[in-house]
Amino acid sequence: MYLLEFAGEDDTFAAAEARAAATDVAVLGPGVGTAQSLSLKKAADLAFTHRASEFLDKTTADVGALVDHLEAASLDREGPVAVRARDVRGTAGVDTQTAERRLGQVFVDRGFEIDLSNPAQTLVALFTDDVGVLGWEVASSRREYGERAPTDRPFFQPGSMDPLLARAVNNLAGVEAGDLVLDPMCGTGGLLIEAGLLGARPIGIDAQEKMVRGAETNLRSELDGPVLVARGDGTALPLPDDSVDAVVFDAPYGRQSKVETHGLEELVRGALREAHRVAPRAVLVADRSYENLIHEAGWNLLETHVRPVHRSLTRYVHVLE
Repeated sequence: MYLLEFAGEDDTFAAAEARAAATDVAVLGPGVGTAQSLSLKKAADLAFTHRASEFLDKTTADVGALVDHLEAASLDREGPVAVRARDVRGTAGVDTQTAERRLGQVFVDRGFEIDLSNPAQTLVALFTDDVGVLGWEVASSRREYGERAPTDRPFFQPGSMDPLLARAVNNLAGVEAGDLVLDPMCGTGGLLIEAGLLGARPIGIDAQEKMVRGAETNLRSELDGPVLVARGDGTALPLPDDSVDAVVFDAPYGRQSKVETHGLEELVRGALREAHRVAPRAVLVADRSYENLIHEAGWNLLETHVRPVHRSLTRYVHVLE
């Protein structure tokens, strides 16, 4: 069993993304989840999971109780140890310095060396609401998303999706290394960049030549592998049936789009139908629920995540198969 430390404030969304790397994911408390099994490699590619630890013990959110459990545990580890305690989102009201000192003393009493700079093993003590858990840290995600800010790319347009969400969308779509991933409304290419960094083969299509050129420039600046971006119609894809592994796309937003509301719905309807024709799974991001159009296009809507961005924008992340 594993412990997952979630990022952001939406644990349901983080848990859904974590299923790309883990099985039987459940929310244990604010900011903390559990999983039955875990791929360490895939865990490093998650956007909304900070760290994963091998489960050791669980008790109440009380330092003394955790110390008692650790003293009773079989500590079959080698090398110097560090202890890291976290009151996740400040929900437990625990003094983490006291927790680290008392838990660390258990190791000292057992003859372990404490090394906070370069430990061979790190014991994690997480406190969330009224729960305290112990685990051995085994994986942490690569937190370099801020280094890929959309504004730093060669081609930028307002409204570009941030890399953190773009990575999560690809994970929700089940993108794996080697997959062929299509974005039929690729814009500046943010979703495809994250697909490529996961080892997938990205294909971008956009109706505007400016976007095609810009997305291609952005992808070539971020990715080492082959890049394919072309001008085309997302409602009439130049691809055969069942030709890609996943479709990810961010539909135009009503307030920002030049397309009238009726035309926007027709655009999304056509794109969903074509996505269903060419791929077995997809994620659609939009500024509203498209549940009716999703079912009409033949998709099964697995889940919808509602993510407020600011006062005038809420994103709906639809996961389809």
